[in-house]
Amino acid sequence: MIRRESNQGIGYSVVELNGVRHIFAAAVPRRGTSLREQTRDALTTIERVMQAEGTRDSIVSQSVFIADGGLIGECRQIIREFYGEHLPATSYIPQHPCQGNLVAIEAMGVGGGPGKVEIERHGEQLVVARHGGVAWTHVSQIVPKTDKPGIYDRTLDGLQHMREMLSGVNVCFDQIIRTWLYLGDIVGPEGETQRYMELNRARADFYEGIRFLTKHVPAGVREPVYPASTGIGTDIRDVIMSCLALATKRDDVIARPLENPLQTSAFDYMAAYGPKSPKFSRAMALTAGGCATFFISGTASITQQESQHIEDVEAQTNQTLDNIAALISESNLTQNGLPGRGATLRDMALARVYIKRQSDYVKTRRVCEERLGELPIIYAIADVCRPELLVEIEGIAFSHCGA
Repeated sequence: MIRRESNQGIGYSVVELNGVRHIFAAAVPRRGTSLREQTRDALTTIERVMQAEGTRDSIVSQSVFIADGGLIGECRQIIREFYGEHLPATSYIPQHPCQGNLVAIEAMGVGGGPGKVEIERHGEQLVVARHGGVAWTHVSQIVPKTDKPGIYDRTLDGLQHMREMLSGVNVCFDQIIRTWLYLGDIVGPEGETQRYMELNRARADFYEGIRFLTKHVPAGVREPVYPASTGIGTDIRDVIMSCLALATKRDDVIARPLENPLQTSAFDYMAAYGPKSPKFSRAMALTAGGCATFFISGTASITQQESQHIEDVEAQTNQTLDNIAALISESNLTQNGLPGRGATLRDMALARVYIKRQSDYVKTRRVCEERLGELPIIYAIADVCRPELLVEIEGIAFSHCGA
């Protein structure tokens, strides 16, 4: 079901679902010293892959990891020139690529036979891809508009801006299945508390009263339903957001939030981890028929609610991967009412690995390659939400279709 390919400078996965081809690519520049040279090299490599897989001009979203936030304006112009009218929803993430380049790019493309896929482009922040009776709305690069400096107010403002963008294409905020929240100085102080804690307080207040995905969550689910999410550090002192939302009239699409048998649910964390707990699911599983797609939240070396393997990056990386394996395992899926839809680490199609310290890159990559194989991965430098955590990993996985 998942075909992985690797070439110098790029790794990519191909997933075929119901006649639609999904391409997940991660590209690191192979040549050039300037931002323009490196960005165009990575983009050209991705374009070549998409063309070979029959999905040219079908990139719907991309994330650009950039070494210096001050280069975002120049990078945006380069990307606009490259894509022209086929511009994907693009996030610019101020995180230094571990390989030492100025940029690294992750991209997703979809394609199929005539009439299989319809793509609506509403500018560089919003793209809707329709296929199989489902509309996938990609929203990127949401930044607060308010002049208020506090991260609580800025998070509320950004979430409201996200809601307005979704509303513009007739999608409700409660249809979000996945968010990304990039926060500068994530573990730094904010008043009498911490910036990440203030982000969580704002998210909890904004989500209050929202019932996510009610048309698709099984009736027997008793725990709270929240989107999958990543909250991770960046190199600029602000918050940047993006999201993915699902809209469909199909009654066979099931959205099942997943919690991890090895971890306390984030929304049940003790008050020691913040005045209001992080409101996200460890993963969101979407199923239709015998297949499942897993949107895996940012995951770290935590069991129950305690950080593990302090100062040992290899052990933290292994524990993080153990947590992901348990999350998407057949036993956990069976426990959650989805027997036969479980997956393994080798069923992942894409991953991001956030590393706190550049000096830990080689060790972390070695563990990931041993356990994940030739998976397209972006490695980037970023603070994790607790000072003692050295690694965080997120990704997307697919189960094998049932008979």
